[in-house]
Amino acid sequence: MKISVIGAGNVGASACYLLIAKEICSEVVLLDINRQVAQGKAIDMMQASITLGAKTSIKTTHDYKDIENSGIVVITAGIPRKEGMSREDLLHINIKIMEEVVLNIKKFAPNSIIIVVSNPLDIMNYTALKLSGFSKNRVIGMGGILDSARMAYAISKRVDTKEIKACVIGTHGEYMVPLLSQSFAGNQAVKDIFDKKTCEEVIQETKNGGAQIVKFLQTSAYYAPAACICILIEAILNDTKSPLPCSVWLDGEYNASGVSIGVLAMVGKNGVEKILDLPLNEEEAKRFQESVNSLGDSLAIVDKYLRNINH
Repeated sequence: MKISVIGAGNVGASACYLLIAKEICSEVVLLDINRQVAQGKAIDMMQASITLGAKTSIKTTHDYKDIENSGIVVITAGIPRKEGMSREDLLHINIKIMEEVVLNIKKFAPNSIIIVVSNPLDIMNYTALKLSGFSKNRVIGMGGILDSARMAYAISKRVDTKEIKACVIGTHGEYMVPLLSQSFAGNQAVKDIFDKKTCEEVIQETKNGGAQIVKFLQTSAYYAPAACICILIEAILNDTKSPLPCSVWLDGEYNASGVSIGVLAMVGKNGVEKILDLPLNEEEAKRFQESVNSLGDSLAIVDKYLRNINH
């Protein structure tokens, strides 16, 4: 399958490299408005692929026509929040970027599955779904997989076993909901292994996982996000029906409608095959509702923007 990645920044380029090194697909297209940066990174990747004996080819471009017939399109394009910039300012800029990207996907790869990685993740996934007009199963936000990886790392530092399964739902941000009742080390639920203090430490480390990397690097993470993108792609290509935490459109599930937010979903060849309605305890259900509510102001901004461009 041909897979296109929009945005040759650290996340997009790292995802391309993993796709090539693991030979997940036959062809990768890396699109960026700065084609020189994309070309430089692609040359480096192809030299690495020859060394590794990998067969996947990569093409760089700034022309959306080159994504034609892609089965999957990954969107990493967007800008981070800068000093002095309000959340609304950032939203308007990234909505405009998303508009250009998605309308070109709709034009040149209308049968593709879109994976959104751009932040703010849940809002950008909502925007991509609305702009594309694609069915809700074909627009997936990659946030919960990364948050769950960070939770698994926090748990791994406190147990001997390597058999760890973590699950985080809710928004990809401060209102995420790490589920202690649905996270396991070996065969035991995390809530039954750790005392209350340790459980709270795991939750806080999960929430601060991205910020800790920014503190050290002065930039956001890219290796783990790239790995999580590949997990999602492999689930689609291999039709694994794997249960993965993703940002998806809810239509009554978890008592929420009209939002894109992280929940556990089975992912296969059609994208989101089924949303899994996890049994949440009272505290988890409360936190999830707070997570849903936290999206309200941003969704209003997106909806206003979309109404304006449709008139």
